Amino acid sequence: MTTDSEWGGEQLDLDAYLARIGYTGDRRPTPETLRGLHAAHSAALGFENLDVVLGRPIPLDVAALQAKMVRQRRGGYCYEQNLLYAAALERLGFRVFGLCARTRMGERRLRPATHALLRVVLDGEDWITDVGFGGEGLLGPLPLRDGVEAQQGGWTFGLVHEEGGSGDAAWVLRTRHEDGWFDVYAFGTERRFTADYAVFNHYISTHPRSPFTGQMVVQRPLPELRSTLIGRELTRTRPDSSREVREVAAEELPTLLDAEFGITLSAPDAEALVALHTE
Repeated sequence: MTTDSEWGGEQLDLDAYLARIGYTGDRRPTPETLRGLHAAHSAALGFENLDVVLGRPIPLDVAALQAKMVRQRRGGYCYEQNLLYAAALERLGFRVFGLCARTRMGERRLRPATHALLRVVLDGEDWITDVGFGGEGLLGPLPLRDGVEAQQGGWTFGLVHEEGGSGDAAWVLRTRHEDGWFDVYAFGTERRFTADYAVFNHYISTHPRSPFTGQMVVQRPLPELRSTLIGRELTRTRPDSSREVREVAAEELPTLLDAEFGITLSAPDAEALVALHTE
């Protein structure tokens, strides 16, 4: 059974969180509320690893998460985003369980299971909800059913259940590209806890082989646009597969992060980020 304190929901300033994501709908724990919360959170809070780039630790307690993402109007990566979201869901009466995924991004090579996502049980049915993946991420929850497909804005997502060569069963989240289905990540149903995420978070934020320790990664999935900033390269992708790519000047970064990704930097952080990316 989920305990009242598993995700720290009682520590969350719920009104401030809902105001931050712009959600004004029903607060009852229903599928409609889950869809509305997921969509609002994804649109409002950009995916970013700026604290890692600036050499700072990534605390995952609810007080630190809401200080950063709610009051400072920053974003975060999967553990930060989904743990804050889980606290809100718990506070609203949802039954929430943690899961972990292996990122694929179109490849089948085995990667470590380091991506956090959530399972919500509603009226006896399991749903997958994940506000922390970034560019190719879900814009709304999906029922955990084999073969399910959903149109979310201009993007199509699906879930399939597959058996691995070793007999391991996995669910695969896919999104449709111009040339067919594209595997985003694979996950099992083993329950994960905040203690697990603390260990994964240490690896992702400090290990030299982590994709987030060597360069700035900022993303924002919207219904008709996926924006990605890797280092100083900005890519905008639309549902028709058209792409715009350009190099961003270092001094433009703080303004771009605010306008394109909804991430507001303090003056010292803006200055440090510009200095870091000035050639």
